[in-house]
This record gives sequence, C-alpha cells and structure tokens, in this order.
Amino acid sequence: MVQVCLNGPRGAADGTAVPLTPGSMAQEAAEAVAAGATDIHVHPKTPCGRDSLSPRVVAATLEAIRARVSVPVGVTTGAWAEPDPAARLARVRGWTVLPDHASVNWHEPGAEEIAAALIDLGVGVEAGIWSGTDATARFAVSPLGPKVLRVLAEVTDTQAAETSARTLLAELGPAHGRPVLLHGEDAGAWPVLRLAGRLGLATRVGLEDTLALPDGQRALCNAQLVTEGLVQYGWAERSS
Repeated sequence: MVQVCLNGPRGAADGTAVPLTPGSMAQEAAEAVAAGATDIHVHPKTPCGRDSLSPRVVAATLEAIRARVSVPVGVTTGAWAEPDPAARLARVRGWTVLPDHASVNWHEPGAEEIAAALIDLGVGVEAGIWSGTDATARFAVSPLGPKVLRVLAEVTDTQAAETSARTLLAELGPAHGRPVLLHGEDAGAWPVLRLAGRLGLATRVGLEDTLALPDGQRALCNAQLVTEGLVQYGWAERSS
C-alpha cells in the first residue's frame, strides 16, 4: 500500500502546491489516486488554513474528496489541531461524517481515549508511533494495540533516517500483529520510503512528508510525488 498524505500541518507559507481547501484537496486526491495511490491521509483545514477537528470542517473535506475518489480516506487527530485532550475527544465524538480511518499519535496526551472513541465509532485507528518518543513503550502495553487498523511508524529523524527507522521497527517488535506503514519526513522521507520498499512494508508519500523530489527539485503536486514514490519503492519490480 502506498498512501498519499496530501497536506499535513503545512500552510500557505509552504507554497501554492499544498492543498488547503476542500476543493483543492479533492483535486489533489483524485490526481494522486490516478497516479497510483491506494489510500489517502488528509488534514482538514479552516478557511484560514489551520488544521481543524471541527465536525463541520471534517465533513466538508471528506465529502469533497469522496465525491472524486473511492479509496479509503483518513484524517488526523493531532493535538496541535486541538491541544486540550477533553476538547479533542469531544470534537471526534461530534463528527457527523466519519472518515475510514484516523491517525492517533500515541505519545500525545489522551491518545488512548481518542483511539477508543474512534473504535467505538467504527473508524479505523492508525496508531502513530513517532521515533524519539515513548510511544513504542506505551503502545506495547496498550490493550487497544490489537484493535488498531495499522501502525504508522513515523521517523522524525531527518539526518540518520534509515538508522532511526530500523531502530524504531526493532522497538515496535511484533506491533500486536498489526500491519506497519513506515514513513519519514523532509530529508528523511525518501530514504525511509526506499527502506519500506526493501522490507515490503506499506509506506506513504505526499506534500505532508516532503516538498521535494529525490533530486531536490520542488514537487509540483502530490501526484508527482506518488509517481516518483512508486518508482523509488520499487513497485514495478514487485508487480512484475
């Protein structure tokens, strides 16, 4: 599986390629799926471009994207979008249109409560396990571990990304038997994506994780990153 991460917490300062409105997210999603992406991760935004967990904002984003594609669509529940754990939980419980899955960063306060609420709603949980945090230890003893949809092994180290990725995977161990999606960010995005390909793990690529192609040129859109990501991942060799 190659997931496209359309925008992340990026904003207008990151360039016009980053989609910030429901319409532009839907267009980018359609083009990325046409390029080969099989799953979507998106950060719904307010009109001023801030990440939001508001039921109204989430609904508008999901409806726009689903009108263009038929693959699963997931959203963030990152604490930066709603720092207070109780308010974040209330936002999630108030969603009127449900995503297929939602990422939950296991090192953040209130993570297990958010994950439990999502599971109760029938929404798949992507357990975000960030390198350099205590998320692996927390996840290892979590009773929700076997119930998550998959684990997002998120490598935040951009200097020694492949080494950090291998360390993170070792710390995760069997990961409660759940599938693992391995990805990096910025300068670490491409080395980690290539490692995921060699290991046969799911991965993701998109403007959330990197604004640049492997040669350092600025990416024009998510579809371009997906196209290059499939090459770097070795998809042609795997499907032949």
